Amino acid sequence: MGKTIIEKILNHAGGGNASAGDIVTVGLSYLMTNDAVAELTIQAFEKLGKPPWRKDRIVFILDHYIPATTENAARTHKLMRDFAGKHGLPIFDQQGVCHQLMLEQFVLPGDVVIGTDSHTCTYGGIGAFSTGVGSTDGAVAMATGNIWLKIPETIRIELTGALPDHVHPKDVILKIISDLGADGATYKVLQFTGSGAAGIGNAGRFTMCNMAVEAGAKAGIFEPDKVTEDFVRDRKRKGIFFQSDPDAEYCMNMTVDLDRLSPQISCPWSVDQVVPVDEAAGIRIDQAFIGSCTNGRIEDLRVAAHTLKGKKVHPQVRLLVAPASQSIYRQAAAEGLIEILIDAGAVICNPGCSACFGGQGMLWDGEVCIGTHNRNFRGRMGHKDARVYLASPETVAVSAVAGYIKNPGQ
Repeated sequence: MGKTIIEKILNHAGGGNASAGDIVTVGLSYLMTNDAVAELTIQAFEKLGKPPWRKDRIVFILDHYIPATTENAARTHKLMRDFAGKHGLPIFDQQGVCHQLMLEQFVLPGDVVIGTDSHTCTYGGIGAFSTGVGSTDGAVAMATGNIWLKIPETIRIELTGALPDHVHPKDVILKIISDLGADGATYKVLQFTGSGAAGIGNAGRFTMCNMAVEAGAKAGIFEPDKVTEDFVRDRKRKGIFFQSDPDAEYCMNMTVDLDRLSPQISCPWSVDQVVPVDEAAGIRIDQAFIGSCTNGRIEDLRVAAHTLKGKKVHPQVRLLVAPASQSIYRQAAAEGLIEILIDAGAVICNPGCSACFGGQGMLWDGEVCIGTHNRNFRGRMGHKDARVYLASPETVAVSAVAGYIKNPGQ
């Protein structure tokens, strides 16, 4: 029996010939922690009384609470800065979202990466195995460079056809999460493949792998190909382009026909509560958000700017835009996108997690937000009775102008 791409990556990192369901210990390519849980990770690490495993493979990133607006955030930031300085670790201080920075600076195809953040699974977009862990696992990995885990089973998702106008990779993953349910892929891998997958760019792949965890998945992954080659073209190392064997075994197979897909939207208060945008059309909104580790990339800002050019955000709507990194911010400015967004009435936030978890743009009782981020749990963006809808950058931009949820194709 052949191996899946995940089995191959983990066997390469662990030096074995294991299969899904086996417990393995694997060597890490990188460990990442951010200011959301770094304090707990550092505390657990210091109890071990060991030095960091490799100074060049442990990355600290300040991205959630930036700039610091509370004493707790300021304390965590100082702890991280002092710890990184003491041990000579790379630290990215208020330069963007952790997952975007890891992709821009470090992760390569075939790598094994863990992060103390559930959306670390984003890196599967370039054919890496990446997953989120808790602070204790992160601390032990920081000391040893290893992690033990069960090799996940894989759900093979064949994408056929091509994306129609006004339909984006965000719509695809929302539809998949709806079909699987919030726990339908628990401790499994979502492997996106097929002719439709080949036609999705790197940014779209990152979006889809990012949200694999919203179906309970341990990871999401695309097999690296020519699209991936373009992303790593300027790297000194190119990584390893693993592919699943033709006779690999999957625990489930499903097909998504992109040609038949319409714009989708996730409704409060669970990501898997997905319907076509038409079924939510007309709901008044107070705030719109374009950004986060899910949809804050240059491709997303281009879609938003194209949609908003020459238009104005509705006077009763607040539109927040947060580029995922400083490099994306600079590129958007160079392309004139930032000017278009400002002219339309958007507020440009500093690169970081921003409104995704309520770090900026918190909502009050009864307010409604539509955003490009990855979670809409009750209370995540502020008041417990605020409502959050998730959609593509185009749907969000169109709705920001209309003042209510609107299908971008109409």
